[in-house]
Amino acid sequence: MKALRLTRWKHPAELVETKVPTPGPGQVLLKIAGSGACHSDLHLMDWPEGQFPWPMPFTIGHENAGWVERVGDGVTSVKQGDPVLVYGPWGCGMCHPCRLGRENYCDRAGEIGAMGGGLGIDGGMAEYMLVPSARLLVPLGNLDPVRAAPLSDAGLTPYHAIRSARARLTPGATAVVIGAGGLGQMAIQLLKVTTGATVIAVDTDENKLELARSFGADAVVLSNAGAAEAVRREAGGRADVVFDMVGADATLALGAKILRPEGRLVIVGLAGGAIPISFFALPMGAQVATSYWGTLPELMELVDLAQRRKLRLEVETFPLDQAPEVYAKLRRGEIRGRAVIVPGR
Repeated sequence: MKALRLTRWKHPAELVETKVPTPGPGQVLLKIAGSGACHSDLHLMDWPEGQFPWPMPFTIGHENAGWVERVGDGVTSVKQGDPVLVYGPWGCGMCHPCRLGRENYCDRAGEIGAMGGGLGIDGGMAEYMLVPSARLLVPLGNLDPVRAAPLSDAGLTPYHAIRSARARLTPGATAVVIGAGGLGQMAIQLLKVTTGATVIAVDTDENKLELARSFGADAVVLSNAGAAEAVRREAGGRADVVFDMVGADATLALGAKILRPEGRLVIVGLAGGAIPISFFALPMGAQVATSYWGTLPELMELVDLAQRRKLRLEVETFPLDQAPEVYAKLRRGEIRGRAVIVPGR
């Protein structure tokens, strides 16, 4: 089968031929319907050797949905043909966080040698994908698995970040989303659907700001030298919660400027920026938190929201043969929503 694989660090992923895996006991083989192309994959291609102790090569693609093709011995919870979404962060399955469905915060993550399918273990940018346990699959019901694939990261990651800040997102509160790409677009919708907060979107791209408004943003601000003042004007003060979907030095600095006392700045993006932490560096009582992916129960809640048509997924689909160019487009900022690779096209 064809697969898009990382063969060496600091190098683009390559389309190669590889074998279709055979599921062992407890494992499930999926026929991939769609695999989302994520900015995190670009980080994988850019990171130097040693950033993570993962063996090469492996197939990328950590945002996956498809149909059950075959099951290994002992698997009874899914059967051939079932449409399913893959929960992305794979923990040990046995520690306390994992037993609570919080495999994104597995106690033994450092011992596993990978973070999930597409992150050190073969992922879904291929015709087939091997999932190590049926516990990692969420039934999709009547959802189209091609369009649903981004829920597993572009949906789950902002949903988890929002839930972590829920106490501050009461009616009358203001939430700012910095970065209106795939993650930001979902964050805007989820804030409108699940909280009473006023939502302000910030981005450098006017086209993405137009899209943010269509997703429900109450106000949009172009990210430039006057962005902080513009946000304060739109907010009638400062923000209760800032979700930084970029995570660069400049966006973190903007987040600190627009945060109100006792506000919360949530770092979601992986651009590698930093913010100084000291008594006088932030508004009084403010919190800075990182937020990584999401939990299995949250993914189930997210699928339920999608099944009830509470969310709109902006998806562009491409065949697997075009996957390398899709990542080039993603790097150039030419993808409006979420690019999904469809191996069967």
